[in-house]
Amino acid sequence: MDDKFAQELYSESLQLSNLQLGHPSTANDSSEVDIQADDGSLWGGSDEELDKTSDLDREWQRRHDQFHTIGYRDGLIAGKEASAQEGFNIGFKQSVPVGYNWGITRGVTSALDCLPDVLRERLIETQEKRDKFQELYRSVNSLSSLDALKLFHDDILTKKAAEQSKSTEASGSVGGTEEQSSNSASLGTYTAKLQSLIIDSPGIQVHFFHQEVSSPDLC
Repeated sequence: MDDKFAQELYSESLQLSNLQLGHPSTANDSSEVDIQADDGSLWGGSDEELDKTSDLDREWQRRHDQFHTIGYRDGLIAGKEASAQEGFNIGFKQSVPVGYNWGITRGVTSALDCLPDVLRERLIETQEKRDKFQELYRSVNSLSSLDALKLFHDDILTKKAAEQSKSTEASGSVGGTEEQSSNSASLGTYTAKLQSLIIDSPGIQVHFFHQEVSSPDLC
């Protein structure tokens, strides 16, 4: 009887001790879980924030590179267009008067050469003048379009060299350049010859280009 009572008492004491020991363990476990949960949520939140920051940085860098490239390309195109427009304006003003007068010279001399002798004699009084017109026609007609462009290019270079020489106030160099320009063949010399011949032939009326024109904008 005493043994049975002792066993029951021992059993109850053992259960109570287990409960007492198990409760702190359970509390400790729950606190550890909470701590882990808290740590996990904290660390998880940090990873998400880092991921978002990294994504924003990458997106910003991508946008920066994209707009930088677009801006560089647009600036380059605008610069080319401005340079091309300026070059076109200069070339237009230089070439139009010369080209117009060169076309007049070719057209007038060719037309006179095609006229019958009777009509040519009415327009040009003396045989000497008619021979000069004929000589000018042959000289002009012997030049191809490529030759005319080359002469025009040489005229531009000669004028530019003369302007540079004047800017440096080298009078000797300027004189040599002007003498070379006057002695060498150019498109202007053919036009000048035609003008001198027409002055003595009032029956031939030709309008040459003397004033500069405003250059249109490039499309």
